[in-house]
Amino acid sequence: METIQYALKQALGIKFGTFTIENLATALITFIVCFVAIKIIMKILKPVINKLPIDETLHRFSLSIIKALLYFITAVMVLQSFGISASSLIALFSVVGLAVSLAVQGSLSNLANGIVLLITKPFLVGDFIETGSISGTVKEIGLVHTKLMTFDNKTIFIPNSDISASKIINYSSAPLRRVDLYFDTSYNAKAEDVKKAILKAVNNCNVFLNDPPACVNVSSYKDSSIEYFVRAWVKTDDYWTGYYDLIEKVKTEFDTNNIEMTYNHINVHMIKE
Repeated sequence: METIQYALKQALGIKFGTFTIENLATALITFIVCFVAIKIIMKILKPVINKLPIDETLHRFSLSIIKALLYFITAVMVLQSFGISASSLIALFSVVGLAVSLAVQGSLSNLANGIVLLITKPFLVGDFIETGSISGTVKEIGLVHTKLMTFDNKTIFIPNSDISASKIINYSSAPLRRVDLYFDTSYNAKAEDVKKAILKAVNNCNVFLNDPPACVNVSSYKDSSIEYFVRAWVKTDDYWTGYYDLIEKVKTEFDTNNIEMTYNHINVHMIKE
């Protein structure tokens, strides 16, 4: 028995450079214990984080950050088993982290803004938005960029930092939208006839709602025409259908009622002496 203990002691004392078998064994045991502990911790935290009222992308990101932090702590503990100072390791990782952050500061800015977008939720997947000079349907909100699909079926990837720095218009946040259109008619057309024709065009479109009711009024008196505006409500998904359908229906009603849609012109009156 003493012989076995002596042999084991001698084996643990064998050195490979600055490392010993004892250090390697301690490091291996530390890694296995930490690995098992990480699995248990992540299994407990996953359902807890998934219940938080945040986007699914942020769920995955939060779990990844926690997992990376736990593995970082494991790496420090394992390296400590070889006699390396924890403060030296943290200082080394700090320098490396600073160098990496300077190299990818643009990506880190997009990442930070992506987290802000996922938390504040100015828009959701499926919403039609306008940001900057770009508009489209949101297909994906990532941590680095947001993917939009335009009307002509183009996919646009916009960096999250650009979105956060721009004005965001969300056209899908409310269940109803109002269609606003303007029409110019001749001064010869009676205002009452024009308003009746436009309202009839609204009623001929199946997508417009009766509540709130549509309204038509004179908007302004121009040099060559009278401008009327119409405001009618539709469900958000039917906005563009109602918009283009109303334009066509108004022209049909104007033609039926002999209402002239005028354009910029100058009337010259000749006076004979």
